[in-house]
Amino acid sequence: MSTGDDQVTEISCHAKGAVHLFPKTTTILDIGGQDTKGIKTNPRGEVVDFCMNDKCAAGTGRFLAAAAEVMGLDVAEIGPEALKSTEELKITNVCTVFVESEILNQLSRGRKREDILAGVHRSIAGRSASLLRRVGVEDELTFTGGVARNPGMVAAVEKRMNMKVNASADSQYMGALGAALFALERAMAGVRRKEQEVTG
Repeated sequence: MSTGDDQVTEISCHAKGAVHLFPKTTTILDIGGQDTKGIKTNPRGEVVDFCMNDKCAAGTGRFLAAAAEVMGLDVAEIGPEALKSTEELKITNVCTVFVESEILNQLSRGRKREDILAGVHRSIAGRSASLLRRVGVEDELTFTGGVARNPGMVAAVEKRMNMKVNASADSQYMGALGAALFALERAMAGVRRKEQEVTG
């Protein structure tokens, strides 16, 4: 976000929005279509530390979309389908390019669709956990980004992190919410300055 001389990063916006919706947030996992971020924040919603995977689409929404496509499913269907799994199936590939061939191989071996999808979700949760460990996971974890609307992904992250995860139906708008809050703060600060000048 940029207005005049003000510049606010996407990461700062996610932190601001997450703490606004979930005030006890200390750590944020943001999974979008092309990258994944681990963010540590203070109680004021200010970023203390972060790391991100932006070199490829591994472990992102694009990875899930590739899995959905090869199975002939809508991306919104794969989370609920994964929750039906009764078997721990490991997906070894985290590369979007190669995961399709691994899924096809598993299907040809007669593995159940829901077990394969659960394995895909667990694979992403594992990559996400590595990012979060780099920034340090504290008391309360909030999941942001469009992938946070996937109930299978939320469950996989909770299981991997062994903790309850905050997720909102509006998680995909968390960055926009944070940007709006920053804009509101600046607007209110401008109003207060003008009031001081008038009363001055």
